[in-house]
Amino acid sequence: MASFQELGIGEERAALLRRMGISAPTPIQEQAIPTVLAGRDVIGQAQTGTGKTLAFVLPMLERLNPSAPHVQGLIVSPTRELAIQITEEVKKLTAGSDYRVLAVYGGQDVEAQLHKLQKTMHIIVCTPGRLLDHLRRGTIELSHVKMLVLDEADQMLHMGFLNEVEEILRAVPYRRQTLLFSATMPANVRNLAARIMDKPEEVTVRGKQVTVKDIRQWAVETTDRAKQAALRKLIDEQRPFLAMIFCRTKRRASTLNEALQSLGYNSDELHGDLSQAKREQVMTRFRQAKLQLLVATDVAARGLDVEGVTHVYNYDIPQDVDSYIHRIGRTGRAGASGLAITFVAPRDRPELAAIENAIGMAMERVRLGAEGQGGAAAAAAEAAGERGARPRQGGRGSRAGGGGAPAPGGGKPQRSREGRPQEQHGRGRSGAGGSGGRVRGGPQGVGRGETQPGGRGRGGPQGGRTDASGGGGNRQQGKGGRSGSGFGAGAGKKSPIRSLRGKSR
Repeated sequence: MASFQELGIGEERAALLRRMGISAPTPIQEQAIPTVLAGRDVIGQAQTGTGKTLAFVLPMLERLNPSAPHVQGLIVSPTRELAIQITEEVKKLTAGSDYRVLAVYGGQDVEAQLHKLQKTMHIIVCTPGRLLDHLRRGTIELSHVKMLVLDEADQMLHMGFLNEVEEILRAVPYRRQTLLFSATMPANVRNLAARIMDKPEEVTVRGKQVTVKDIRQWAVETTDRAKQAALRKLIDEQRPFLAMIFCRTKRRASTLNEALQSLGYNSDELHGDLSQAKREQVMTRFRQAKLQLLVATDVAARGLDVEGVTHVYNYDIPQDVDSYIHRIGRTGRAGASGLAITFVAPRDRPELAAIENAIGMAMERVRLGAEGQGGAAAAAAEAAGERGARPRQGGRGSRAGGGGAPAPGGGKPQRSREGRPQEQHGRGRSGAGGSGGRVRGGPQGVGRGETQPGGRGRGGPQGGRTDASGGGGNRQQGKGGRSGSGFGAGAGKKSPIRSLRGKSR
């Protein structure tokens, strides 16, 4: 593998890279840098997290002239966070030089930007909307731009910035060098490249699989109702150093973050409804590892490179493979390992199949047997392990009977802590009282108690009617009900018959 100097990067800048811990170029850098230095237009496609940013920033710094008093390099990105990230990289590489770089994006104080623009800027990193604001004000002049970079071009078009991009193109010189970089290359991006680029050279770095090989990928089968409990269980078990949790909408991201914070998790949210100051504050805390969990939408987190992200949770399954690749690429960056977990409800199976077909591999299937998952057999096995081998006889819901024994083949006798719905099936038959009972519960927490002489009771986490003799053993307050033996006063109250028997003993 060639060194940075052998690729054409100056000795001083190569030494700076070594001090930054970057000793050798990645494949996309090795292929793209010599072509960019030669002045050719380039289409660069590589897996996310492979160093595409340096593939265009390094040759740009080599080609531009810091002594010229005008903007020569323009880098357009789809999101504010990515613009800030690229700007920070450029500033690291230009420390101690005469280069001046400015980030221009929405949410900033316009007057402060205007003040900075009065000084000479050589490189501008921007989002499309705010750049157009300055162009219309006449506060940015792009007539001397030599190099134009469209970063994450697929996302830029996906977000509807095609018209803005075309307006920017009309503001830069016709004779320029254009670089287009992206992790994916759909048809609309190729059509744009064909119209705005001059005989571009394609630089494509493909692995054996589309997604990064060092990222382990799980598909966790769950339900919409049990998804949040499954997420919490995985977080508690895996204890990620830094994790990103992706939701489909801003509202879902906000709701999930509020739920996690209320339970004591160190989390925050990142989406388009936040002010720019808040978004920068959240990202700063996350980069400094003062924040463990970042709940985000696709757009807000696109292209982010945060060192130390060990886990990515797809709380909502991505709607297409491109979004999936970008999401899981937040971990396993620069050769590090990572774990990407996608929660799959029954209705999500078509999307899962489409993603697996596109990436050419099947995700590892994981079924959780814990509270909140809804797998009856797994939940019963776990509950049995917690109780131990000795069952407690006479389950709740058989209040009219005495101590019961398990029926053959019916599972273990049931017990339920007060305040929690039962999650497994079991059967207990009474001995002394002559009347048997059964309790049944499922993942939704609906409990049922039946007594042979009286009737039946039903209750769950939301409360309900109790028709059984003695209340049916359910935890929520009921209205009472009829029975052959008497009336139930509500959840959790003992049968008068059983109370008398207890006294007689």
